[in-house]
Amino acid sequence: MNFKRKLVYKHIGAKIAYFRALNDMSQDELAHRIHISRGTLSKIERGSYDSSVSLDTLLDIADVMGLEFSMFISSDADERQYWEKLLKKEKV
Repeated sequence: MNFKRKLVYKHIGAKIAYFRALNDMSQDELAHRIHISRGTLSKIERGSYDSSVSLDTLLDIADVMGLEFSMFISSDADERQYWEKLLKKEKV
């Protein structure tokens, strides 16, 4: 898997973990509500999953937390600048 894709997965996972914490949900509770194992959710939140995680699963996570899916993939200017810095570092 290329570095840029890894960063995207980590970004999405970090946002899921962040919003889950804001919703005062445990990994067990969220995993149960979307019918996946806690281990799978943990992998998603760490960004260590691959294409085997379906878009449906990510949409289910957003639905349970009352979020728009786009909140997982959007970023502000500072975040984008940080990601670009990491990508440039990787290319060196």
